[in-house]
Amino acid sequence: EPDEILIIANSDVPESGQIARYYSSMRAVPQKNILELPLGEGLRNTMSRDDYDNRLAVPIRKKFFTDGLLGKIRCLLTTYGVPIRVEGRGLLKGREDELSELESQAETEQEKIDQLEKNKATSTKDYKQARTQLAQLKLRIDHINGRETGASVDSELSLALYDKYELYRWQPNILNKKASGLDPVRQAHARITILMVSRLDGPSPEIAKGLVDKAMAAEKNGLKGTAYFDTRGLGGKDLYSHFDRSLHNLAAFTRSKMKIPTIQERTSKLFEPGSCPQTAIYCGWYSLRKYVDAFDFVDGAVGYHIASFEAVDLRDPNSGQWCASLLRDGITATLGPVAEPYLHSFPEPREFFGELYEGKCLVEAYYRTKPFNSWQMLLVGDPLYKPFKNTIEKTQD
Repeated sequence: EPDEILIIANSDVPESGQIARYYSSMRAVPQKNILELPLGEGLRNTMSRDDYDNRLAVPIRKKFFTDGLLGKIRCLLTTYGVPIRVEGRGLLKGREDELSELESQAETEQEKIDQLEKNKATSTKDYKQARTQLAQLKLRIDHINGRETGASVDSELSLALYDKYELYRWQPNILNKKASGLDPVRQAHARITILMVSRLDGPSPEIAKGLVDKAMAAEKNGLKGTAYFDTRGLGGKDLYSHFDRSLHNLAAFTRSKMKIPTIQERTSKLFEPGSCPQTAIYCGWYSLRKYVDAFDFVDGAVGYHIASFEAVDLRDPNSGQWCASLLRDGITATLGPVAEPYLHSFPEPREFFGELYEGKCLVEAYYRTKPFNSWQMLLVGDPLYKPFKNTIEKTQD
C-alpha cells in the first residue's frame, strides 16, 4: 500500500527530490515517507562501501528505529540521483598472513594439476581431488580479497535493517515464494526486516517521472498490446535450457490462459528492428550490451532482457545496453544487473510474469521470484504498478 513505501532521494540532486515528491503526490504516499539524504552532487553511478554504510544504510536504519517504522514500511523506492552500485568491501583486515598461506597452497595444487595433465592423468582420483582442492582454495582467497562483494545499491538496501551480514557474493532472498529452511519464527522476522526495493530512474529525469504516468494510465485503461518472447530453441538439461523452457512455457500460458496476442521467436535469432509493434510484454535473450530496437512499447509495457551488465549505464541516454535502451524507447518497467550476476540470479520468466498475471504489484512480483539479495540485480518501475489490475477485477466481478 502507498503508506508502506519509504521514498529515498538524493538531496544533492534537485531532480531526485522532485521525482520523490511527484511520486508521493501521484500515489498518495505520505510526505513524511520521503527521506532525502546528501549522497553527493551529480549523477554518480557508484558509491564506496563506506559511503553506502554511513550515508545511506545507517540513516535509513535510524529512521526506522526512531520513527517506529519496523513492520510498517515494506518497500523502499530509490529515485534518479541515488547511486545504482556499491563497491566491494576490499581485503579483510588482519587476514593477510592467512591469504598468503592460501595463495601458496593454491600454487602448489595448480602445479600438481599441471603435472597430472602433462602425464595425461586427468581421469585419476588424484586429479579430481586436486581440482576440488584448488576450487575450494580459490573461494577462500576470493572471500578474503573481497572479490564479488559489490552489489546494486537497491539489492543491498533489501538488507539495510541488518547491521552485519556476509557480503561475499549473495544472500538468499527469504521473500521468494520458494524460500525454505527457516523455522516459522525466523521466517516471520525476515519478512518484516527484509525490504522490497524498486527504483524510478533512467536516461533522464523525465523518463524516470514518466514511469509513474504510464503505469497509472495502464491501470486505468488496461494494458493492451502484444506479448513478444524471444526463445532460442534449447533442449538440453543445463541451466540455459531451463530458462529457455521457462520462456517457452510463459509464451504458451500468455497465449492460451491470458488470451494476450503472443508472438514467439524460436531460434537463435532476435526480433528484427521494428518488428514488434504495440509491445505490451517482452522477455528474451541473448544479445550482450547490444540493444535491438525492435519494439514500439505501449503505456504500461513490462519486459526484460536476460543478459549480463545491462543496467551498468542506466542513465546514459546514448547507451546500447538493454535497460537504458528499453527505458529510452518507452518501456514502463524493467530489470537488469549492474555487474556479472550469473544466470541463476534472474527471476525465471514464467514465475515473474505469472505473479503479475495473478494481480501482484510490480515490486511484489519481483521479490516473490528473485533468488538473491545483496547482489547485482535492480528493478526499475513504479513498485505499486499492477499491470493486470483490470483483468483481476473483471475476474472477481
